[in-house]
Amino acid sequence: MSASLLRGAVGEGTGTALLLATVVGSGIMGEQLAGGNAALALLANTLATGAVLVALILTFAPVSGAHFNPAVTLADACIGGTPWRRVPLYITFQTAGAFVGVGLAHAMFGLPLFSASGHPRAGFSQVLSEFVATFGLLAVVRGSSRSGRTSVPFAVGAYIAAAYWFTASTSFANPAVTLARAATDTFSGIRPVDVPWFIAAQLLGAAASTALLGWLLPARPAAAGEILSRQAT
Repeated sequence: MSASLLRGAVGEGTGTALLLATVVGSGIMGEQLAGGNAALALLANTLATGAVLVALILTFAPVSGAHFNPAVTLADACIGGTPWRRVPLYITFQTAGAFVGVGLAHAMFGLPLFSASGHPRAGFSQVLSEFVATFGLLAVVRGSSRSGRTSVPFAVGAYIAAAYWFTASTSFANPAVTLARAATDTFSGIRPVDVPWFIAAQLLGAAASTALLGWLLPARPAAAGEILSRQAT
């Protein structure tokens, strides 16, 4: 394994761990401080997640592209951005990092490291929400990259913050995040039984977005496959 590949994978794992620590930790803190006001707890969760995405993408983009999301990695590989040899390792580290982030959040708030979630997120509306959320996320990533890499972190952070509120599912839009959030019985959790439907909808949304944006925004000869940043060689 090359040093570049290992650095990229570790960057993906570290960034995803910090993302999940923020998602779960801010959900716990928001719920504790909101006094039973679910809207206020969700607002706290939203602001923290959107802000940390901007910071983490700016930090890790030069290392790995800052995907933190198997759907983004697969889409990037499909358009020639991420070499396919990186994909299995990236997804492995993203998923492992997501569970590490959940464990860290629980540890910081004095909870058991992992606990199966009992929060139901079932039904057509929830699944459709995940399709739409992931479709939009991939569109934002692909489209904003065309106007310059510096715009991507802010576009992604803004989109996810908005999608928390306009989707019934609060926009997981990430298979690794979905798997890990099944291991937290806190504000941001999801029942394990609902996970497969979410992931299927996310992958379908990513595929549909990649196909449509590939037609709307044909690859430029000098920058084919660019999403978050050019991958380290």
